[in-house]
Amino acid sequence: MSKILITGTSGFIGSALAQSMAQNHDVVCLSRGETEVDGVTAIQGDFTSPADLRKLEPHTIDAVIHLAAVTGGGDEAELLRANVLGTYHLLRYFIDLGCKKFVLASSIAAVGFQSTRFRPLQLPMPDEHPCLDRIGYGLSKYMMEEVTRYLSRQNEDLDFINIRLASIVPEDRVLTPRKAGPVMEWAMGSLSIMYLSDTVRCLTMAAESLHKPGVRILNAVGTQACAEDTVPEIIRAWYGADADKIDLSHYERPGHERDPVFDITRIQTELGFVPERSVRPE
Repeated sequence: MSKILITGTSGFIGSALAQSMAQNHDVVCLSRGETEVDGVTAIQGDFTSPADLRKLEPHTIDAVIHLAAVTGGGDEAELLRANVLGTYHLLRYFIDLGCKKFVLASSIAAVGFQSTRFRPLQLPMPDEHPCLDRIGYGLSKYMMEEVTRYLSRQNEDLDFINIRLASIVPEDRVLTPRKAGPVMEWAMGSLSIMYLSDTVRCLTMAAESLHKPGVRILNAVGTQACAEDTVPEIIRAWYGADADKIDLSHYERPGHERDPVFDITRIQTELGFVPERSVRPE
């Protein structure tokens, strides 16, 4: 049994993950809000606060799962302060205490798709598609990933797994597959959905995976785009003439018309993770 620290456990994903992992691990939770999960050690605090981090000193942590963040359309300076500098201090604190395994909730938004001006460089987008963000959130998640690269260069025995998570929905959400139409903010996120149960399983598999020094950045989205029309139809409706610059041949093969817009082959190879719940009506 490992001792796992999970941050952000008063949130939607964190509380579900803590509840699940507490069945097989000694789970310590750190969150600004109350953690309403049985069978865990719950500490109320802010991961960006050195004083609150010191509350964790009595615990020898084997792995950190970092979910806490400023999300979505937050203030640009606050996004960078919390998600980049705050994450740096959290990682540094536990590295100095001897922890070597870190799983971080990055986001598919790290590519910068929040803006209607975003255009992917290729489709499906690879795990390390560069950041083209104009809003702030995507940049903060991308820079968080870069912090793990920096710390890995200092200590080559550390294991960092950055999971670029999809848009996550609860188990009872009935999804409406996307049709071709005008491009909107967060457009790629509307195609790239994953249910909470698969998200919990993904993060658990990452934390329980064998130690592998280095930095991994892994897309985690559903096995199909949440789309009624085909991906080429949607992309051409969204981007007009700009769509001609994007190679859509992957989706023009029979049976691949609604493949995800993010490549998920590497997470299957690295962790053995394949989403189980379909995001399209059967």
